Amino acid sequence: MKITRFSPKCGVTIDNVNLASLTDREFLVIKQAFIEHGLVFFRNQDISPEQHKQLALRFGSIVKNKIFKSLPGYPDIAVVSKDKNQTTNIGGGWHTDHSYDDEPAMASILVARKLPSQGGATKFANMYAAYDGLSPGLQHTLASINALHANDHLYGKGGYFAGTDLADKLADNVEVSTAKHPVIIVHPESKRKVLYVNKGHTVGFEHWHTDEAFALLNYLYEHGSKAEYICEFNWQPGSIAIWDNRCTWHFANNDYQGEERVLHRITIAGKPLSGV
Repeated sequence: MKITRFSPKCGVTIDNVNLASLTDREFLVIKQAFIEHGLVFFRNQDISPEQHKQLALRFGSIVKNKIFKSLPGYPDIAVVSKDKNQTTNIGGGWHTDHSYDDEPAMASILVARKLPSQGGATKFANMYAAYDGLSPGLQHTLASINALHANDHLYGKGGYFAGTDLADKLADNVEVSTAKHPVIIVHPESKRKVLYVNKGHTVGFEHWHTDEAFALLNYLYEHGSKAEYICEFNWQPGSIAIWDNRCTWHFANNDYQGEERVLHRITIAGKPLSGV
């Protein structure tokens, strides 16, 4: 295997490996790169839905898909898609998958299936680097704050997606949830400190007025999306991305109107998060 930095502070690419037939040693190398960098990319892969599932199970147990329609025959695989006649896309803003769960997801594995002729890239942001870029004073302040996370404003009855042309992509019985997590977490595996808020699902701070919380949150969102912390992955046939939801944000570009884009996502379970 060959591991190459994708950008100075965001992700790595792993070449010369076949994800459909990994050896135990190869998987350990991939898992270590995942923990260290939070984001790994692969090209020229050919895996079936069953092999996608088996790859995910090597990382851990699979989170039930509560939001989007699943691939027929594979309830663990969420279909992340946009049709030619739709204008709204899934994931079109900075967010972290499943931060609204009490035990947030560890990882997501996204596999390209159908792609537009151009556009449709996904941006990622490194929240290890974002934390490191904060002043010591702000790091100290944030360490004492808990953030509130939710998803009903997006996926619940009357939520954002219910009023868009993407409503038919939602599961028939969407389950929404809320959770509370420290703003600064200690990553369970790497033991590094991480900025753990995200624009899509963080809805306030515990014991703070909403306007006070968002004054600070909006600063953190601007800080976390600085060019030095982000990278952009252009999907190609055979592309796969695996990211750590505890230390990354992602953002799906919506710049391919009139064309179809289909990806398959499996989300891997995590554990409760601890602060500093």
